[in-house]
Amino acid sequence: MLYFNCDYMEGAHPAILERLAATNSEHTLGYGNDPYCEAAREKIRQACRCPEADIFFLVGGTQTNAAVIKGFLKPFEGVIAADTGHIGVHEAGAIESGGHKVLTIPHQDGKLTAQGVQRYLEAFFRDGSCTHMVQPGMVYVSHPTEFGTLYTREELAALRQVCDDYRLPLYLDGARLGYGLAAEGTDVTLPDLAALCDAFYIGGTKVGALFGEAVVFPQKNRLPGFFTLMKQQGAVLAKGRLLGIQFDTLFTDGLYLKISAHAIAMAKRLKEILSQNGCPLWFDSPTNQQFAVLTPQLQQFLDGKVSYEVWQELEDGCIAARFASCWATRQEDLTELERILKNAVH
Repeated sequence: MLYFNCDYMEGAHPAILERLAATNSEHTLGYGNDPYCEAAREKIRQACRCPEADIFFLVGGTQTNAAVIKGFLKPFEGVIAADTGHIGVHEAGAIESGGHKVLTIPHQDGKLTAQGVQRYLEAFFRDGSCTHMVQPGMVYVSHPTEFGTLYTREELAALRQVCDDYRLPLYLDGARLGYGLAAEGTDVTLPDLAALCDAFYIGGTKVGALFGEAVVFPQKNRLPGFFTLMKQQGAVLAKGRLLGIQFDTLFTDGLYLKISAHAIAMAKRLKEILSQNGCPLWFDSPTNQQFAVLTPQLQQFLDGKVSYEVWQELEDGCIAARFASCWATRQEDLTELERILKNAVH
């Protein structure tokens, strides 16, 4: 069976496992107060060209989103997101369970637009009953999006301007950030994110780590007490050095971007294989998530041979299926997928 369901099926990059094993018997303080976490923080600050940034290591993406959003919002506020946004679709109501509503607006290729956010805010504050409603308190985006699409620097800057106009923080979910930074044609860098966002996180779980995410607050003391909030949200790892070692490794000698670039190269080949062998692309994605249309006959043929994610049911029994590459995708797996598809009866 070939597996292309998602980008977190393997364990971790070998360099991370080696360092975890080599440091296993060391004694360090807990909760991120260790030399490895501090070394990782400094390397991330350098990569972001943001020497004063506050950086925190959390155990997973859902906990990260829940903690950051709760930290920014007042009790009566909600978070603006695309109607396809991860926090509104695939996090089991984690934000709502914390007392904050996800305020969804229509997406464009999986993204929020500055114009769409502007229209929403203008209409909200024109409403004479707006004081009886959940107040928009921040804006959430993800890069890449749920559809594998990317923001341009201009698009992010436009969103930043709208946020400034309404005094709203802009937060970027970077669960797959490495794959966005390594994508061909992107003009968004880590320093750009540090300049344009009030907070963003660098995904580890889906980009080579065993687990863990690194939240960056470019402005020092942007959220006082955030560590305590992390603890309250169940996002703190007592053996914090396990996170520090992983991110220190990922940000040594450019490993994070190197392995992300491998995933993009594999995705490019994956896109060719799908589109040339009876699986037209649902839409174009420049990152590691590729979406193809599968007929009922092809679905049946692939059953037991190739595993993928059913993303959306389409007309006439067809589906949009997600095939994901990652830092660990092998060329031989793509070759085998091509062989299987060539033998399929379309």
